[in-house]
Amino acid sequence: MITVHHLNNSRSQRVLWLLEELQVPYEVRRYQRDSKTMLAPPELKAIHPLGKSPILTDSGQVIAESGAIIEYLLEKYGEGRLRPAKGTPEALRFTYWLHYAEGSAMTPLLLSLIFTRMPKQPMPFFMKPLIQGISDKVMSAFVRPQVKLHMDYMESELTKFSWFAGPEFSAADIQMSFPVEGALTRGSQSYPRMADFLKRIQSRPAYQKAMEVGGPFELIS
Repeated sequence: MITVHHLNNSRSQRVLWLLEELQVPYEVRRYQRDSKTMLAPPELKAIHPLGKSPILTDSGQVIAESGAIIEYLLEKYGEGRLRPAKGTPEALRFTYWLHYAEGSAMTPLLLSLIFTRMPKQPMPFFMKPLIQGISDKVMSAFVRPQVKLHMDYMESELTKFSWFAGPEFSAADIQMSFPVEGALTRGSQSYPRMADFLKRIQSRPAYQKAMEVGGPFELIS
């Protein structure tokens, strides 16, 4: 039996979604973030040394990292579903978006989260103006331009096909759901194609079932 080690408000939500799309039986072991630090509990380190989610265990195997988990599940249980045929242009796009989601796309979003939260942390009162100034400078000079660069890029790519890898929905779209939703929560412009993408994935029964299983979910807020 597959076990998803599921941390609330985490990327493991996508693993639940993929399993629901594939209709593969699984069980969930739940973990809660520390309410103050928002870090994963130490119990996850008993499963994987980094103590981060998502983690999947199956037949004695421990698999971490969203992209690796998705590839593992597709290879073992996919039966050709949710990925383009090998050797096609769509297969190349699939591989690209599967890795872009956790590579290039997430870096500016995480920096935005860090530098937005940093001035709000407890500190001596005389440090607040300094930290606020540093945060504002980094956000305006680097982070916001990078977020916009990637949002513009994702929006333009969705003009080529209905989905990221091509005309058919795939696991690359499951992987891309996290940066798309995170980007839209931080973007000040209108991105109609990304908004439509989000609406379409959220209407999928497997997505809705995964949300029921995984519990309340607030993404990069």
